[in-house]
This record gives sequence, C-alpha cells and structure tokens, in this order.
Amino acid sequence: MTQHTRPATPVDIPRLVPLLLQDAEERHALDPVLWRIAADAPARIEEALRFALTAEDQPVRQFWLVGESDGALTGVIHAMLLPVPPIYAGAFGPPGLILADSQTAADAPAGTVDALVAAAEEAMRAAGAELLLSSFVTGATWQTAFAARGYDPLTLYLSRTDLGEDGRPSGVRAATEDDVPGIVIRSAENRQVLSGIDAFWEPHPEADARFAAWMTRSLTLRDREMLVAGDPDRLEGYVIAQPASRMHFPPAHDIRGTGVVDDYFHPDFGAPAMLAEGGAGATALLRAAEAAFAARGMGAAFVVCPAGWTSKLEMLEAAGYDVAMVWSIKRQAGAERAPCGRQSS
Repeated sequence: MTQHTRPATPVDIPRLVPLLLQDAEERHALDPVLWRIAADAPARIEEALRFALTAEDQPVRQFWLVGESDGALTGVIHAMLLPVPPIYAGAFGPPGLILADSQTAADAPAGTVDALVAAAEEAMRAAGAELLLSSFVTGATWQTAFAARGYDPLTLYLSRTDLGEDGRPSGVRAATEDDVPGIVIRSAENRQVLSGIDAFWEPHPEADARFAAWMTRSLTLRDREMLVAGDPDRLEGYVIAQPASRMHFPPAHDIRGTGVVDDYFHPDFGAPAMLAEGGAGATALLRAAEAAFAARGMGAAFVVCPAGWTSKLEMLEAAGYDVAMVWSIKRQAGAERAPCGRQSS
C-alpha cells in the first residue's frame, strides 16, 4: 500500500468533514463541558475548511495537508504561522504551529502520523518558521510522534469545569484606569519570569507601553472582566477573565461556555520554583475569575501556564485544575533555549 502526503484541496472537503468531526468527538469524550460540540459542527468545519482552502485574503497563513493511500484519505494535519504577540520580541520570527484539529483514519497504516507531522514541518520551514510548535490533546500516537521528533513541553493549558457559585472573594475588585500602571508593573514581573524560563518569551523593548495601551483598551471591552487585588499604588496582582478564541478550540466546538485566563500574575508564584503563602492570594484572584465566568453563564475555565513555571502549576493543580492541552516546541540549530526551571512532562 503506497502512501503519500499532499496539500489539501477543496475537493477533499466532503471527506475531511467526518474525519475532523471524529477528532472533535474524541476531545469531547475527554471533557464534555470544555470540548462541547456545536449543534451545527459539520457546517462549521466545512465553512472553516472552505475559507482556509479558497480565500485569498487570510489573517494568518494556514497549511492543511492530507495523507492518501490508494485514493483514500488516511489522515489530515492542520498547521499555521503563529503571529508573535506585540509584547514579545519574536527574535526568531513567527513560529509554525501544528494545531489540535489533526486526525488519522481508523484504518490508517502505521507511520501515518509521523508522515503527516514531517510534511507539516517541511511546509512550515519552507514558509520561514525557525521555531516549530505542536498542540496535543488526545491520541497517544500523536504525543509519541511529537516526542520522537524532538518536541519538548513549552506551555500547559489547564482546565476546570466546576466553577461553583461562591461569588468573588473579598479583597478582589474590578480594575479601573487608576490600576493600569500597577498592572503594567506586575506584568513586567510576569514577563521577567517568563523570559527566565525560556527565551521564547523574550520581551519586546516597548512591552510596557504596548501592554499599558492594551490594558487601557481592555477596560472598555464588555466581553471580559479585569480584576485586581490591592490598592492602585500597591497592587498585589491582577487577572483578566476573557472569552475563549479559535486559537485553542477548533471550529467544531462551541466556545461560548468557556473562559480563558492568560494575563494573570501574583507574587505568590513569582518565584518559579517555589509557591509562597500557599498561593492564597493567587488563588483568590483565580476564584474571582471563575466567578466572573460563572456570572456570564460559562461552565469551564482554561488557564495558560508555562511548563517550566513550577510554582504556578502547583497553585493551579491545588485549585482543582488539570492539564487539558500541551503545546510543545522544537527548535532549529541556533534557536537555543535559555536556562529554565523544571519542565513538565
């Protein structure tokens, strides 16, 4: 049986939709709340594929590749060039990212996953990616293939679906414009820890000004809650409770019930190797974010944590969070990592 990989075309869409729906159902089986499937999932998948494969003006460069054997599709892999957030230097340019909505057919021959990953890597490198990232949720074969090809955990995404109804903890309040300078100071501490964990997060020289502008704008956005602890001149920490985006959730999933915590810092986990004060202050901010999600009718929280940030991971696990997704990194020669803390496996 001869197998090869090639770029997907619009002709493949009818065969790709059921394959990607199966992929979504496997995530749903792991956590039905976090990975809730949309009622019109097949239509959403088809729409996303058609846009990716036919639209001339796209916000990011995508790659859809398929495996094929004797005319039958054996699998699909989805990748993209990931835009560098404006607060980071991005010294190596936009990395390539293999996304979670990649799947193989039930009868795919051995080696299909590795062949698809190799094809995606070749496409991303040809597009100029010096750093390669992979996203993993389900399927031990995918995890094994990524590890075998030199990917190491970079970022963990932890989730909790029991948000409770306890309300906002005392000592945590809504942020105001007066809090922005304090949030920026704490964000700078956060960025310092991140860059110490891995050079991937090297801050941009204008990070403070860019983050201040974004926080000021965020105060006007009604789809999120900005929460802080402490007085404006002695801000203890901050957390932004915002809606989920398609970056982490493929189109088959209904993301209206999921909130994301990314911008989040408290000195309790400021030392990456050791949690201070039992994480009480940091946990209070997290519970406030959960209460904000619950008040908006959301049932799941999705929190970002670098794999090497031991104290933050410890705090999140103690708060009832489990790893739901892993982003791993593979570097080319010359793109070496900085010294860092413990790497999670």
